[in-house]
Amino acid sequence: MFRTRSHRRHRGFTLLELLVVLVVLGMLAGIVGPRYFNQLGRSEARIAHAQIETLVKALDIYRLENGDYPTTEQGLQALVSPPGGVTNWGGPYLRKGVPQDPWGRDYIYRSPGEHGEFDLLSLGRDGRPGGEGDNAEITSW
Repeated sequence: MFRTRSHRRHRGFTLLELLVVLVVLGMLAGIVGPRYFNQLGRSEARIAHAQIETLVKALDIYRLENGDYPTTEQGLQALVSPPGGVTNWGGPYLRKGVPQDPWGRDYIYRSPGEHGEFDLLSLGRDGRPGGEGDNAEITSW
């Protein structure tokens, strides 16, 4: 019986080939990663702007039906359940309740406001007044 030997050898990847692949993947992650996370921060700010616009529209409808905006004490909860002493409440003015900002905090509502009949704002990613970029306040005015 003759055994024929295959001259083909099964071989795996060499250490050098694996290192080259890892270096290329690392370079791609270094280029793409920061751009991705930068876009993520901007999308959170866009969500906050959209939610504030929705809340402003709901507040305007509340005012049309009740003659005035909710007080600071009544807060945004007046858009979901009738506050005491309000007779023409036709809500709820929001389908899913009062949302939190994209960073998990309540929106700040003041009526009367310093910048108009009411102030509505999110403090941004850092949760502190002021700031720049993703940390900047997002306001209704």
